[in-house]
Amino acid sequence: MVGVSVIAALIADRVFGEVPRWHPLVGFGRAATWVEQRARASMRPSKHLIETRTETATETETGVAAVAQLLRLGALCWCLLVIVPTLMLWLSMWLLQGALGATGAVLLGVVVLYFCIGGRSLAEHAHAVAAPLASGDLEGARMQLARIVSRDTAHLDARSVTKATVESVLENGSDALLAPIFWFAVAGAPGVLCYRLSNTLDAMWGYRNARYLHFGRAAARIDDVLNWLPARCCALSYALMGNRQAALRCWRTQAALCDSPNAGPVMAAGAGALAIELGGAASYGGEVHWRPTLGEGRAVEPQDIARALGLLRRATALWVVVILVCGWLA
Repeated sequence: MVGVSVIAALIADRVFGEVPRWHPLVGFGRAATWVEQRARASMRPSKHLIETRTETATETETGVAAVAQLLRLGALCWCLLVIVPTLMLWLSMWLLQGALGATGAVLLGVVVLYFCIGGRSLAEHAHAVAAPLASGDLEGARMQLARIVSRDTAHLDARSVTKATVESVLENGSDALLAPIFWFAVAGAPGVLCYRLSNTLDAMWGYRNARYLHFGRAAARIDDVLNWLPARCCALSYALMGNRQAALRCWRTQAALCDSPNAGPVMAAGAGALAIELGGAASYGGEVHWRPTLGEGRAVEPQDIARALGLLRRATALWVVVILVCGWLA
């Protein structure tokens, strides 16, 4: 039944894509912004910190108190925004199953999974970059790329635009498609909802900058934990569906060089599977970051965007087959 539900959700995503208005995750993002604002407002005028500024209190002690408060607030906000909706969904499914039987709960699960995956949206955004690249419209490609990545795109050349798009397909293929399927297979609709909400908060708060270094630490760490196994399953499926030996070799030798414990295996295996090289310089907020070379083979070309999407489709098909077989054997 899990396999059938996954297929149904994938078909719905393929046919309908993301709903243009009133998408639940968009509403969740707005709710998260509101909760963050209220939480930060509770620190003003920093009454707790003012109280700690006694004649013997130092600036270091005050800073430690501020960090601790931000850590607590971030963790509390995460629990409010993720745990509460997950428990509400679990209760709703339990009540629905009692009222309508298993069919009602299954249908609700399909709907939840459909809203938690973004396969068609990812493909549409990637094609939106590939089309102007193919026609020589570099400025148009940069503008489309800016919609899906956080790096600076205004001065990228065609190869850098292509590289960033391929990297986005490989990494978001794990985060927005395969990982949700993994958690749905493991823990049903509540599991995929918990993962997707947590992943959304990581995308909003998981930055290592002055604003989110402490407030977003819980969101970033929890997302790392929830993505650890799905990311490695994704990397393995990329290897099996592409250049297997190169993908496994790149995974083994290059993944640990990346800052992200989960993006490393996915990107290294994906680049190796496609026999291309990724990584290098990328600018974020005007600051250049050098990333390790991932993969092996030739430099990227515009047609590799379609190849990356094809690799993701084959990996998804493999997952569906595995889930179906496991369900049949069970």
